[in-house]
Amino acid sequence: MSDNKTMNFNDLEQWLNERRVTEVECLVPDLTGVARGKILPRAKFTEDRGMRLPQAIVAMGVTGEFPESGPYYDVIDPTDKDMQLRPDPSTVRIVPWAVDPTAQVIHDCFDHAGNLVPFAPRSVLRRVCDLFAAEGLQPIVAPELEFYLTARNTDPNTLLKPPIGRSGRAETSRQAYSIDAVNEFDPLFEEIYDYSDKMELNVDTLIHEVGAGQMEINFFHAQPLGLADEVFLFKRTVREAALRHDMYATFMAKPIEGEPGSAMHVHQSLVDVASGKNVFSNSDGTPSETFMHYIGGLQRYIPAAMVLVAPYVNSYRRLSRNTAAPINIEWGYDNRTVGIRSPISSPAARRVENRVIGADANPYVAMAMTLACGYLGIKNKIKPKAEMRGDAYLSAYSLPRSLGEALDWLRKETDLHEVLGKEFVTVYTEIKELEFDEFMKVISPWEREHLLLHV
Repeated sequence: MSDNKTMNFNDLEQWLNERRVTEVECLVPDLTGVARGKILPRAKFTEDRGMRLPQAIVAMGVTGEFPESGPYYDVIDPTDKDMQLRPDPSTVRIVPWAVDPTAQVIHDCFDHAGNLVPFAPRSVLRRVCDLFAAEGLQPIVAPELEFYLTARNTDPNTLLKPPIGRSGRAETSRQAYSIDAVNEFDPLFEEIYDYSDKMELNVDTLIHEVGAGQMEINFFHAQPLGLADEVFLFKRTVREAALRHDMYATFMAKPIEGEPGSAMHVHQSLVDVASGKNVFSNSDGTPSETFMHYIGGLQRYIPAAMVLVAPYVNSYRRLSRNTAAPINIEWGYDNRTVGIRSPISSPAARRVENRVIGADANPYVAMAMTLACGYLGIKNKIKPKAEMRGDAYLSAYSLPRSLGEALDWLRKETDLHEVLGKEFVTVYTEIKELEFDEFMKVISPWEREHLLLHV
């Protein structure tokens, strides 16, 4: 489960029986991070069940559409073949809001030959972690996930507003780190913590972020796949809890004009499997070459990989000057204006924080992306730029400014294709191209306001 302990199917059966589970939600995270799958009666959930889903179910856009033609179908069989789904017993958890005892289990996707489907998000993260394992290294990560609470909003044309707290008032000013502002939503957060506890999620602290109604939850450090599972489940949990308190929770990167965007900062380090030591530090406590090469890899490859962690047109609205979001990939110690920060820590806890990733990113893809960039830095011995000691917002933009530009950059960076898998990159970019085309058909209020009578 949350500690990634090994379980087999017999252990899973015992777990379900002990809790008298009557239904099982069989979940598969798709490219967007949406939970796809099936719900089975407990009696039908057996090891030899052989549950299947069409390949394209994990490879669709956020609108639910698929490309009509093109390279997408060099990877996805045009005959709509099935994938075989296998439960990962270590992911089983109770669904705390269900009326009857219900379990949820995350599944991996395999083809008919028994190989992991290369474009499924969990498969991509497994692939990258395996590359580190081959080097005798274990990545350790700790995500910090921001999100907004908003009043219910059923009309896409209506602007989002902060929800009403227990005082009967909505926030009208920024309340960064305010305890009282968090207490406005005590009943909601008590339920979120209760749900998280029942699901054994690895959550740590809750704080109020800068934006009106913006919160952040921190996770304890652990192995990447298990924590990606937890972020996937946590997003679902927060949305469900918010609805039960007559509000929305959103992980959009930039949901409210004039307010800061929401990020998923990922702290990361590498442990030598044989010794258990953090390889980012030398024996005398100084930063190691591996640490510097890892940062060099992030600087070299993050710009080309941006579309993986800024996956929507909205994502690029977050990445602007002086809004607690980076505009470049400068690095520095204890510097929140840079894209790559190393917090002040002991040598044993030395780590890198990737501040580029948006809260709207698929957690599996996001962690695969940042680890892949660091891996390439180590393998290619890439030296980083000099540390940024001042305000990185005074430096130039070095990240793509739009979804279309980011897609072009990823398509050209073949080093990332090799690490993440060519099939994944093909499917991902084709889906994002489709979403971008859909967005370009929409005329915004800004265009009507400024162009209608003036051009």
